[in-house]
Amino acid sequence: MVSRRAWLKSASCGFGSLACSALAHWDAQAAEINHPLKPGAPHFPATAKNVIFLYMHGGASHIDTFDYRPELEKQKDKNLPDSVNTARNQFNQGLTTILPSPWKFRQYGESGAWASELFPYVGKIADELCFIKSMYSNNNAHTPATLELHTGTQTLMRPSMGAWVTYGLGTENQNLPGFVTICPPLTYSGQRNFGSAFLPASYQAAMVGTNRIPVKEARFSNIGNTTFEFENQRRMLDLVQAGNQDHLSAVGTDSQFESRIASFELAFRMQSHAPEVFDFSGETEETLSLYGVDDKVTENYGRELLLARRFVERGVRFVHVAHTGGRGGRWDQHSGLIKGHQDNARSCDKPIAGLIADLKRQGLLDETLVIWSTEFGRTPEVQNKTGRGHHAQGYTFWLAGGGVKNGMTYGATDPFGYHAIEKPVHMNDLHATVLHLLGLDHERLTYRYSGRDFRLTDVGGKVLHGILA
Repeated sequence: MVSRRAWLKSASCGFGSLACSALAHWDAQAAEINHPLKPGAPHFPATAKNVIFLYMHGGASHIDTFDYRPELEKQKDKNLPDSVNTARNQFNQGLTTILPSPWKFRQYGESGAWASELFPYVGKIADELCFIKSMYSNNNAHTPATLELHTGTQTLMRPSMGAWVTYGLGTENQNLPGFVTICPPLTYSGQRNFGSAFLPASYQAAMVGTNRIPVKEARFSNIGNTTFEFENQRRMLDLVQAGNQDHLSAVGTDSQFESRIASFELAFRMQSHAPEVFDFSGETEETLSLYGVDDKVTENYGRELLLARRFVERGVRFVHVAHTGGRGGRWDQHSGLIKGHQDNARSCDKPIAGLIADLKRQGLLDETLVIWSTEFGRTPEVQNKTGRGHHAQGYTFWLAGGGVKNGMTYGATDPFGYHAIEKPVHMNDLHATVLHLLGLDHERLTYRYSGRDFRLTDVGGKVLHGILA
């Protein structure tokens, strides 16, 4: 009697023959598949090829970081004027007393850009940055504000910005994902912030860990196979793909199924190529120190940003990086503002400056757009005696590289840092500008779904030509 194990071992020889046939069939048909991540042509010449999106989740305070408002010190402990005290909601209802920033501000570089004591390293590279100090959005709650930042809408299921970018442009490295998110938080709608929604699944981000584990331990899931040898995996996959290709030939065009076929191949290739990205052994001590990897305070976020640079230099199109240092990376200080913001800033200030300096010296900054973002700012009034509330009516982002003007400030809030009053910038405007820098017309980058054409900017958005180099 033949045992089950012996039968399978014998039958595997037949599987091998089938695999050889499958491989020939697959090779003959592969060219017909519309690989979703193949490099695409922009609508017009681009100034940026890649994006590194730095997300400070929880709501970093603009008036304690980069938006110097001396009027707050002059009006300390007074009530916010009635002329300013508008647009109340459940997150700032009843707040009245002005709280000046606990940190001193100074000007940096030839541009004279303002930065507080929280960000001395970023201040030193201020001449490389373009500050947008008139951001505003539509909601003061974390989840809808975070969704709007990442997808352009507050509540509906929409593709993320990174998904739209890879849908429009593909990626330059077919051995790595086109869109990667490094240690993201799974709060505030979690994977919807870097998902593809109704776009084919190939355009969603590949996750590298989450913010719950050290970056040093973070890897792509399920790409290490110690059960089968590489050659056997290849034969097995060829057999599966031959069946997939037969099915595709029978049903005709099916973008979702084509995405699945392509994802199998990408996952297989990543087994050989992804581990090298995570190997920092070739980085010099000087580079590791530049990012703060040699200091326990900055190590975690420094590793994130060094990993982001290693991804973009290998052709990954969009890298989303969530802040994971300090108090778990969250800037949501309704109380304990001083310690909370101080811990967070210490963990990311040096690594951020190191990233910009490293991209510049390696000739990558001109083609890599770096975006420092948060879902909203904080109120100029005190909350819970030692903190600040949520504030979406006016706050600060900054951009660097990728075709934006450096050493400039665009827009302004009122003297209390409350309303965006000079050149206000809505989230749709930011998204339209990011796409423009990548050579994509935000009105032409559309996807037909459920009977209508959708786009990242929905029915709004204007390009901020004033910040383009």
